[in-house]
Amino acid sequence: MSNINGKAYAMNAITPMKPWKTWILRALLFIFAQAVKTSDLKKLSFIHFARWVIVPHRKFPRVSGEQPKENLQYDYLIFFSNFNGTWNQYIDAFSAVLSTGLDAIWWWSEKFPGAVPVTPFKDYIALVQFETDYYYDAYPHATTNDVKAAHRVKAALDELAAPSPNMSADEFAKSYLQFLTRVQGDLGATGEPPVGT
Repeated sequence: MSNINGKAYAMNAITPMKPWKTWILRALLFIFAQAVKTSDLKKLSFIHFARWVIVPHRKFPRVSGEQPKENLQYDYLIFFSNFNGTWNQYIDAFSAVLSTGLDAIWWWSEKFPGAVPVTPFKDYIALVQFETDYYYDAYPHATTNDVKAAHRVKAALDELAAPSPNMSADEFAKSYLQFLTRVQGDLGATGEPPVGT
């Protein structure tokens, strides 16, 4: 299980790639960045952040110049992400919605089984995942959907407030009831998530 901060989870996965494959993946990532359709990503609105990074074997970072250089055989593909919900929900959604894109990216990594079926994919991610010690979360007790809901409530409240100085008490009561009816689905609670994996 990845680390938990309020309702957000962080996940890192590091996979080895043979160096000759790196330039192919770099080209694919460049093409994806230029032509990716955001419609599939919008279906996954619980994702706060996702990023891919390639670290070449000859440029592996060292803490200091005194640290000996490592003689690595592989380049490394690192995937970083923050999301709402459980680890299982996240991997299931990725497999169901973005399997083609995941296959195109992770196919170049050693022993990648494919994003479908989901069980071998989950086993692979569990094997290559590393715990996250620290990450930034602007709203630790709110999901992305909580933040979107708050924006909708604020916009509706502004609409209620603008004409209110000129309303009678009865008119305001009617408008207030309409406001509550309109935003009731967005008045959830932030806080700790339910326990689950």
